[in-house]
Amino acid sequence: MPALITNSTTRYGWAAIVLHWLIAAIFIGQFALGFVMMRVSSQRTAFELIQLHKSFGFLLLGLVILRIAWRLGNTVPALPRSVGRFERRVAPLVHFALYAFQLALPLSGWALVSVSMLEIPSVPFNLFVMPDLPLAESDSAESFWTSAHWYLAYAGIGLVALHFAAALRHHFWLKDAVLTRMITPSSDHNAE
Repeated sequence: MPALITNSTTRYGWAAIVLHWLIAAIFIGQFALGFVMMRVSSQRTAFELIQLHKSFGFLLLGLVILRIAWRLGNTVPALPRSVGRFERRVAPLVHFALYAFQLALPLSGWALVSVSMLEIPSVPFNLFVMPDLPLAESDSAESFWTSAHWYLAYAGIGLVALHFAAALRHHFWLKDAVLTRMITPSSDHNAE
Protein backbone atom coordinates (compact mmCIF):
# COMPACT_ATOMS: atom_id res chain seq x y z
CA MET A 1 0.00 0.00 0.00
CA PRO A 2 2.76 2.60 0.76
CA ALA A 3 3.96 2.15 -2.83
CA LEU A 4 0.58 3.47 -4.02
CA ILE A 5 1.04 6.72 -2.07
CA THR A 6 4.40 7.62 -3.59
CA ASN A 7 5.33 7.79 -7.25
CA SER A 8 7.02 4.98 -9.13
CA THR A 9 9.09 5.18 -12.30
CA THR A 10 5.95 4.62 -14.40
CA ARG A 11 3.01 5.99 -12.39
CA TYR A 12 2.04 8.78 -10.03
CA GLY A 13 1.05 7.79 -6.50
CA TRP A 14 -2.09 8.83 -4.65
CA ALA A 15 -0.46 11.87 -3.03
CA ALA A 16 0.52 13.41 -6.38
CA ILE A 17 -2.80 12.45 -7.98
CA VAL A 18 -4.94 13.96 -5.22
CA LEU A 19 -2.85 17.16 -5.16
CA HIS A 20 -3.00 17.41 -8.98
CA TRP A 21 -6.79 17.15 -9.22
CA LEU A 22 -7.47 19.24 -6.12
CA ILE A 23 -5.24 22.03 -7.45
CA ALA A 24 -6.83 21.71 -10.90
CA ALA A 25 -10.35 22.00 -9.48
CA ILE A 26 -9.46 25.00 -7.31
CA PHE A 27 -7.52 26.71 -10.12
CA ILE A 28 -10.40 26.38 -12.59
CA GLY A 29 -12.95 27.24 -9.88
CA GLN A 30 -10.97 30.35 -8.98
CA PHE A 31 -11.05 31.51 -12.59
CA ALA A 32 -14.84 31.06 -12.70
CA LEU A 33 -15.29 32.71 -9.29
CA GLY A 34 -13.08 35.63 -10.30
CA PHE A 35 -15.09 36.08 -13.48
CA VAL A 36 -18.43 36.06 -11.61
CA MET A 37 -17.40 38.21 -8.65
CA MET A 38 -16.41 41.07 -10.93
CA ARG A 39 -19.80 41.03 -12.66
CA VAL A 40 -22.36 40.77 -9.85
CA SER A 41 -24.38 43.91 -9.18
CA SER A 42 -24.81 43.48 -5.41
CA GLN A 43 -21.87 44.97 -3.50
CA ARG A 44 -22.51 42.67 -0.55
CA THR A 45 -22.47 39.58 -2.76
CA ALA A 46 -19.37 40.84 -4.57
CA PHE A 47 -17.61 41.42 -1.23
CA GLU A 48 -18.46 37.91 -0.01
CA LEU A 49 -17.33 36.36 -3.31
CA ILE A 50 -14.07 38.32 -3.18
CA GLN A 51 -13.43 37.05 0.37
CA LEU A 52 -14.14 33.50 -0.81
CA HIS A 53 -11.84 34.05 -3.82
CA LYS A 54 -9.06 35.21 -1.49
CA SER A 55 -9.61 32.20 0.80
CA PHE A 56 -9.29 29.72 -2.04
CA GLY A 57 -6.32 31.69 -3.40
CA PHE A 58 -4.42 31.20 -0.14
CA LEU A 59 -5.43 27.54 -0.08
CA LEU A 60 -4.24 27.16 -3.68
CA LEU A 61 -0.90 28.75 -2.84
CA GLY A 62 -0.36 26.35 0.06
CA LEU A 63 -1.34 23.30 -1.99
CA VAL A 64 0.92 24.29 -4.89
CA ILE A 65 3.87 24.73 -2.54
CA LEU A 66 3.09 21.28 -1.09
CA ARG A 67 2.78 19.81 -4.60
CA ILE A 68 6.13 21.26 -5.69
CA ALA A 69 7.80 19.96 -2.51
CA TRP A 70 6.24 16.54 -3.13
CA ARG A 71 7.45 16.52 -6.73
CA LEU A 72 10.99 17.50 -5.72
CA GLY A 73 11.07 14.73 -3.11
CA ASN A 74 9.63 11.94 -5.24
CA THR A 75 10.41 10.06 -8.39
CA VAL A 76 8.95 11.65 -11.51
CA PRO A 77 7.47 8.89 -13.68
CA ALA A 78 9.14 8.51 -17.04
CA LEU A 79 7.07 9.28 -20.09
CA PRO A 80 5.85 6.25 -22.07
CA ARG A 81 8.01 5.14 -25.00
CA SER A 82 5.31 6.37 -27.39
CA VAL A 83 6.09 10.00 -26.48
CA GLY A 84 8.27 11.60 -29.13
CA ARG A 85 11.49 13.55 -28.71
CA PHE A 86 9.87 16.97 -29.13
CA GLU A 87 7.24 16.24 -26.46
CA ARG A 88 9.92 14.91 -24.11
CA ARG A 89 11.67 18.27 -24.36
CA VAL A 90 8.52 20.38 -24.10
CA ALA A 91 6.76 18.48 -21.26
CA PRO A 92 9.13 19.62 -18.48
CA LEU A 93 8.88 23.22 -19.72
CA VAL A 94 5.08 23.08 -19.71
CA HIS A 95 5.03 21.60 -16.22
CA PHE A 96 7.43 24.30 -15.02
CA ALA A 97 5.16 26.95 -16.59
CA LEU A 98 2.09 25.43 -14.91
CA TYR A 99 3.80 25.51 -11.51
CA ALA A 100 5.02 29.06 -12.13
CA PHE A 101 1.51 30.27 -12.99
CA GLN A 102 -0.01 28.39 -10.05
CA LEU A 103 2.42 30.21 -7.75
CA ALA A 104 2.37 33.60 -9.47
CA LEU A 105 -1.39 33.91 -9.65
CA PRO A 106 -2.19 33.63 -5.91
CA LEU A 107 0.94 35.64 -5.07
CA SER A 108 -0.21 38.43 -7.40
CA GLY A 109 -3.64 38.34 -5.73
CA TRP A 110 -2.00 38.55 -2.31
CA ALA A 111 0.11 41.47 -3.55
CA LEU A 112 -3.06 43.13 -4.88
CA VAL A 113 -4.87 43.00 -1.54
CA SER A 114 -1.67 44.03 0.26
CA VAL A 115 -1.28 47.27 -1.73
CA SER A 116 -4.99 48.12 -1.89
CA MET A 117 -5.91 51.51 -0.50
CA LEU A 118 -9.13 49.94 0.86
CA GLU A 119 -7.15 48.07 3.53
CA ILE A 120 -9.69 45.25 3.79
CA PRO A 121 -8.12 42.38 5.74
CA SER A 122 -7.92 38.91 4.24
CA VAL A 123 -9.49 36.33 6.55
CA PRO A 124 -9.17 32.91 4.85
CA PHE A 125 -12.36 30.94 5.46
CA ASN A 126 -13.03 33.24 8.46
CA LEU A 127 -10.32 31.42 10.43
CA PHE A 128 -7.53 33.99 10.88
CA VAL A 129 -6.25 37.29 9.52
CA MET A 130 -3.65 36.74 6.81
CA PRO A 131 -0.98 39.43 7.07
CA ASP A 132 -0.36 41.59 4.05
CA LEU A 133 2.86 41.33 2.11
CA PRO A 134 5.31 44.11 3.01
CA LEU A 135 4.46 46.26 -0.01
CA ALA A 136 3.64 49.97 -0.12
CA GLU A 137 -0.02 50.85 -0.58
CA SER A 138 -0.83 53.09 -3.53
CA ASP A 139 -3.35 53.46 -6.33
CA SER A 140 -0.64 52.84 -8.94
CA ALA A 141 0.55 49.66 -7.21
CA GLU A 142 -3.05 48.46 -6.93
CA SER A 143 -3.56 49.14 -10.64
CA PHE A 144 -0.37 47.26 -11.52
CA TRP A 145 -1.24 44.19 -9.42
CA THR A 146 -4.83 44.20 -10.67
CA SER A 147 -3.57 44.04 -14.26
CA ALA A 148 -0.90 41.46 -13.41
CA HIS A 149 -3.48 39.25 -11.67
CA TRP A 150 -5.89 39.56 -14.60
CA TYR A 151 -3.26 38.73 -17.26
CA LEU A 152 -1.86 35.85 -15.22
CA ALA A 153 -5.38 34.43 -14.77
CA TYR A 154 -6.14 34.40 -18.49
CA ALA A 155 -2.69 33.12 -19.47
CA GLY A 156 -2.90 30.47 -16.74
CA ILE A 157 -6.30 29.21 -17.82
CA GLY A 158 -5.02 29.08 -21.41
CA LEU A 159 -2.08 26.97 -20.27
CA VAL A 160 -4.44 24.68 -18.33
CA ALA A 161 -6.59 24.27 -21.46
CA LEU A 162 -3.49 23.37 -23.49
CA HIS A 163 -2.44 20.87 -20.80
CA PHE A 164 -5.94 19.36 -20.80
CA ALA A 165 -5.98 19.10 -24.60
CA ALA A 166 -2.58 17.39 -24.58
CA ALA A 167 -3.80 14.88 -21.98
CA LEU A 168 -6.86 14.09 -24.10
CA ARG A 169 -4.64 13.72 -27.19
CA HIS A 170 -2.51 11.17 -25.35
CA HIS A 171 -5.53 9.25 -24.14
CA PHE A 172 -7.74 9.19 -27.22
CA TRP A 173 -5.35 9.60 -30.14
CA LEU A 174 -2.02 8.16 -29.00
CA LYS A 175 -3.72 5.70 -26.60
CA ASP A 176 -0.83 5.78 -24.14
CA ALA A 177 -0.80 5.89 -20.31
CA VAL A 178 -0.02 9.61 -19.86
CA LEU A 179 -3.54 10.48 -18.64
CA THR A 180 -4.46 7.23 -16.90
CA ARG A 181 -1.39 7.29 -14.67
CA MET A 182 -2.63 10.63 -13.26
CA ILE A 183 -6.09 9.19 -12.56
CA THR A 184 -5.24 6.19 -10.43
CA PRO A 185 -2.09 4.31 -9.49
CA SER A 186 -2.18 0.76 -10.74
CA SER A 187 -2.17 -2.08 -8.24
CA ASP A 188 0.66 -3.32 -10.44
CA HIS A 189 2.66 -0.15 -9.86
CA ASN A 190 5.22 -1.04 -12.50
CA ALA A 191 2.71 -1.64 -15.28
CA GLU A 192 2.73 0.62 -18.30
